Amino acid sequence: MRMAGKSPAEVAEIVAIRALAFLAGEPERLGRFLSESGIGPQTLRASASDPRFLAGVLDFIVRDDETVKAFSDFSQFPPATIAAAREALGETIHD
Repeated sequence: MRMAGKSPAEVAEIVAIRALAFLAGEPERLGRFLSESGIGPQTLRASASDPRFLAGVLDFIVRDDETVKAFSDFSQFPPATIAAAREALGETIHD
C-alpha cells in the first residue's frame, strides 16, 4: 500500500474516505452503514476526520466480499490494499 510521499496511515485515511464516498453513492449500503454505526447523516461529515470512524467504514466494507469487490471496482484499489488500509487504521487507533 504505497502512494508517493504518504505514510501508511495517510494512505489508509485516503482509502477510507474514498470508501465513504463509495457508500454515499450507494443509498442502500449507506443506509445499512448508518443504521449499524448509529451515525446520522448530519454528523457524517464531522465523523470523517475520526480514525475510529474511518476504521468502522472499512470494517463495513471488508466484511462482505461483494461489497469489497464493488468498492475495489469503484476505487481501483485492489482488495489487498483495502485490507491493508483497515489494518493500518487499526494501528493508528492503538498508537
